[in-house]
Amino acid sequence: MRKSYTLAEIAERFSLRLSGSVAGDCHIHGIATLVGADANTISFFSNVTYREQLRQTKAAAVILKAEAVMDCPVPCLVSENPYLDYAKISALFAESTACVAGVHATAVIDPSARIAATASIGAHCVLAADVVIGEGATLGAGCSVGRASVIGARSFLHARVTVYHDVKIGSDVVIHSGAVIGADGFGFAPNFAAGDAVGWQKIHQLGGVLIGDRVEIGANTCIDRGALEDTIIEDGVIIDNLVQIAHNVKIGKCTAIAACTGIAGSTEIGQHCTIAGAVGIVGHLRIADGVHITAKSLVTGSISEPGSYSSGTALTKTAAWRKSAVRFLQLESLFQRIRTLERHQDHS
Repeated sequence: MRKSYTLAEIAERFSLRLSGSVAGDCHIHGIATLVGADANTISFFSNVTYREQLRQTKAAAVILKAEAVMDCPVPCLVSENPYLDYAKISALFAESTACVAGVHATAVIDPSARIAATASIGAHCVLAADVVIGEGATLGAGCSVGRASVIGARSFLHARVTVYHDVKIGSDVVIHSGAVIGADGFGFAPNFAAGDAVGWQKIHQLGGVLIGDRVEIGANTCIDRGALEDTIIEDGVIIDNLVQIAHNVKIGKCTAIAACTGIAGSTEIGQHCTIAGAVGIVGHLRIADGVHITAKSLVTGSISEPGSYSSGTALTKTAAWRKSAVRFLQLESLFQRIRTLERHQDHS
């Protein structure tokens, strides 16, 4: 069923001031970009880059700050924080995730598993011994939950999430399809003694994974179990698709990690950090609270102070980049020449 709200209802529900010549009973069916919006959708303006699009928008109304009202040709929903209010309003038009409580006939459930009466277990799910599924939790089709793992209240596992044994997942957690929680960490000891064919001796991973409340984990992300103690993801952390978190990593509260980032074992990342896409972080580091790391950076040392950090070279034309690459290789010889010249100058 198509969802519809009047502008007056939206303004009242989110404490926004409705400004401009508008009928409060205008029905809104969704949210769109400034360019794509029409007479039945609203949009938002939070980035001055799009001011010209604001001036030309055909939206039913736009969520914006008071100082932008003069640039808006349509009614306004005046907000202190347009982007945040857009995020809240988006929930009105989202696909419902509500599921019917109960266990699908094709699910395979160990007799010792404990499932709350209000939980929903989808088709072809597999729950091992001593699993606990909390009130209102949902497991989409094909999910697998290993021995003694816990899924907290109102948590939602989309189809084909795999949770290994001894994993504890808190309340109101969302995990997207293909994610794997609690697989073995990449732990091996070298064993190349003469005549020994073992090569790499596996270190069995004896810890688990502990995930706090209100965490969101993207599709095909992997969070490995600890070697001895648990890998820990604290409350409010958000993790994008295709992120690799190795054994015994600890991620602090409300940190955000973008796609294709890899974090090596036993690194601790503080609270309220933002890790941009394709960042590499080596193992056994400590990163302070409030750190931002820009895209494709390689972090090879601990960071003790908050702030923004970057590594690598900025994009440029290939010809210029090749010249720079050659000059990078010449830096050591240039340094030695300069030091030699300085010594001669000191002796002169």
